[in-house]
Amino acid sequence: MKNKINREVPEEIGSYKGLNPFAGSAAQNIIQNNNKLKEFDEVLDEINIQDGMTITFHHHFREGDILLSAVLDKLAERGVKDLVLAPSSLTNAHSESVIKHVKNGLIKKIHTSGLRGKLGEEISNGLMDEPVIVRSHGGRAGAIETGRLKIDAAFIAAPTADSAGNMCGSEGASACGALGYAAVDARHADKVIAFTDNLVEFPVNSISIPQRLVDYVVEVDQIGDPNKIAAGALRKTADTPPKNMLIAEKVAEIINGSRYFKNDFSLQTGSGTISLATIDLLKNLMDKKDIKGSFLQGGIAAGHVKLLEEGYFKTIFDTQTFDTAAVKSMKKNKNHIEMDAADYANPFNKGPRVNNLDFVILSALEIDLDFNVNVITGSDGVFRGASGGHSDTAFGSNVSIIVAPSIRGRIPTIKESVTTVITPGSDVDILVTERGICVNPARDDIREDIENNTSLEVIEIADLKEKVEKLTGKPKAIKFKDNIVGLIEYRDGTIIDVVREVK
Repeated sequence: MKNKINREVPEEIGSYKGLNPFAGSAAQNIIQNNNKLKEFDEVLDEINIQDGMTITFHHHFREGDILLSAVLDKLAERGVKDLVLAPSSLTNAHSESVIKHVKNGLIKKIHTSGLRGKLGEEISNGLMDEPVIVRSHGGRAGAIETGRLKIDAAFIAAPTADSAGNMCGSEGASACGALGYAAVDARHADKVIAFTDNLVEFPVNSISIPQRLVDYVVEVDQIGDPNKIAAGALRKTADTPPKNMLIAEKVAEIINGSRYFKNDFSLQTGSGTISLATIDLLKNLMDKKDIKGSFLQGGIAAGHVKLLEEGYFKTIFDTQTFDTAAVKSMKKNKNHIEMDAADYANPFNKGPRVNNLDFVILSALEIDLDFNVNVITGSDGVFRGASGGHSDTAFGSNVSIIVAPSIRGRIPTIKESVTTVITPGSDVDILVTERGICVNPARDDIREDIENNTSLEVIEIADLKEKVEKLTGKPKAIKFKDNIVGLIEYRDGTIIDVVREVK
């Protein structure tokens, strides 16, 4: 047969069947123009969001996010209904908007890592007809990459972008640092729309998400408030309450006595005062033993940056940046590496970095006699937290350490059975409270290290529960209705627990 330029070419030859003749350079709808800059409404016209589609956002701006609400308002004006809202997480900044758009029919389903504030309360009281699906960060990445969560449109707040769609998170007036959650969405969404308040000449200096993944660029006045990224998440070590400092001291001693505390050990911590205080204490212990660490990872703050800059660790892998010091570090330090959520924790890829962890320090709202941990619902059964990377890191690490005060608001942290399981007890190794340390019976090696190499005493978790309840009494059981308002996925996509509507 003859092709477009009048050359004879075969339809088949040898084992090659169904060969297509050249039909012209534009016949396959190949993109010819990398100027993707368009107006907001023009983009919405072209992507044509239909009823029932799935849309996503990232939460790197945390309490400073404004894009999610702006897009939802626009879609509601267009009469769209029954959307699946699947952001990497939801914060207090989203409550009013999401509640409004659930009630007006724009949003039918929610998939998220976290639920807080008024939105968490409303959902726990039966706001939605369909239960919310809660996933860990790794579980979400896994759901997207295996196709269980199919994204029709990903709306990404980009602190810096060029007209071709290259995005950078660590530059611009609204710099938020890593775009680790958004990167997964960009790779797999049918349509990817970058919103930026810092449009620069091609190319951007440092690329977080490349142009090949991006369909449109929209320039707006503001994408978010970076000053609110740390709201509610970070406190200075100097402000650590004595009870939390005591817990930090015990954690540091446990790590110091562990067989895994040696050159090139790796560590992930949270952003609370216990974790940050532990970091400061570990520096002294590393000096005494002349130990240098391999990498830090997870949500990164100034304390982690200081460890990198002072040579205590070789590398930081940053999925989510928690403060301006960490944003600046990512911009200037080649050893502060941006990491997407799939590289971080997707259990279905060929090796997430959580599997390289030696130690992880994690918090808990509740823990039970089987070492199951709850970080999603409060003592009243209402959504008040996030799954985050809790189950991902607990599974992947050599030593998972849960830190929590034994009593919160006169309510004991240790329960017969937690209200909601996020992380199964099989993945939890140690509980550290100010009143005692408990080791999972499956980890004789950890118990031996503590008993042989520290001055600390290990107590059975049932005995610690009884000890605490002598001070607090037994709390009344929470009353629930039969209606399920939330499905909790374990990181592999199986349902580990449910959340029911509160009475």
